[in-house]
Amino acid sequence: MIHDDAPVLTERAGGTGRITLNRPRALNALTPPMVRAIDHALTTWERDDTLTAVVLTGAGERGLCAGGDIRLIHQEASGGGSGEATAAFWRAEYRLNARIARYPKPYVALMDGIVMGGGVGVSAHGSLRIVTERSAVAMPETGIGLVPDVGGTWLLSRAPGELGTHLALTGRTVGAADAILCGLADHCVPSAQLPALMAALAGPGVPDADAVRETVLRYATAPPRGRLDADRAWIDACYAADTVEEIAERLLADGRQPAKDTAHTLATRSPTALKATLAALRRARETATLEEVLDQEYRSSCAAFTFPDLVEGIRAQVIDKDRTPRWSPKELTEVTDADVGRFFTRPPGGDLGLGSP
Repeated sequence: MIHDDAPVLTERAGGTGRITLNRPRALNALTPPMVRAIDHALTTWERDDTLTAVVLTGAGERGLCAGGDIRLIHQEASGGGSGEATAAFWRAEYRLNARIARYPKPYVALMDGIVMGGGVGVSAHGSLRIVTERSAVAMPETGIGLVPDVGGTWLLSRAPGELGTHLALTGRTVGAADAILCGLADHCVPSAQLPALMAALAGPGVPDADAVRETVLRYATAPPRGRLDADRAWIDACYAADTVEEIAERLLADGRQPAKDTAHTLATRSPTALKATLAALRRARETATLEEVLDQEYRSSCAAFTFPDLVEGIRAQVIDKDRTPRWSPKELTEVTDADVGRFFTRPPGGDLGLGSP
């Protein structure tokens, strides 16, 4: 194990390699050194034939990971920076997301507590995604002027019906059952049983990937009941619209209170981010690989850095915490097709290139 105060702890435990995100006071928010440390551990363990699986967990009681450390983005953007450092972080982070999805050994992510944004990126692409009764999973990017990234548009575009569109545009948090329904997780294990599951995975009776899966299934239980299944009718009908404006109109006209409440939620999100997110999701549905979607998300993130809503959204949600962002433009009708188009153009520093032949 490395020093206990390091932001990422790695250790061998029997047949498993354990990665612990170790910034509990910051809810384990990801920084560039953390991304490098995770990638280094995966490189080391991929070549180690004595290790059967990798297990990811978060330090503290609050959750696995609240996302990327967006304060660093705010510092660069508000300080007049070029965005080079932020783009470098996104490049490394998205490449790590792709690596996790293709990792040759079982990658078991314990998604206990809060799992948001970049936390989804380092967990929901794993081969075994474990949620608990305490899980709170979300891609809340439209609330800070960003488009869902870390492969989020890939995952959400493949959720049943329009559930992924609903979660992407609103940034709504879901529990265990709805995370499994939407393809963000696989199994629910009671949080009190996670130490026992980790010990079992490290034991000598888990020699291969099949045994890893069987061990997880022994601890899996039915999750607490979710909400989204019961809301499918109005979600699918409203979000099938071609534009965000029409989606909002359908939600207001639906007549059911949850639909109207959702319309009010959309009204608090960045209009520019909402339109770019809808376009990104529709494109992701037609894209063949995660890597190609990550390429698209990299373009979107780099573009978002050049819009005022990203700095303003982070200020309102994280820096000043007044929760009253002043979006520019303020209305959906003021966001032009050219504005949305910028989210899909090659950034000045070049493309990510993951999906290239």
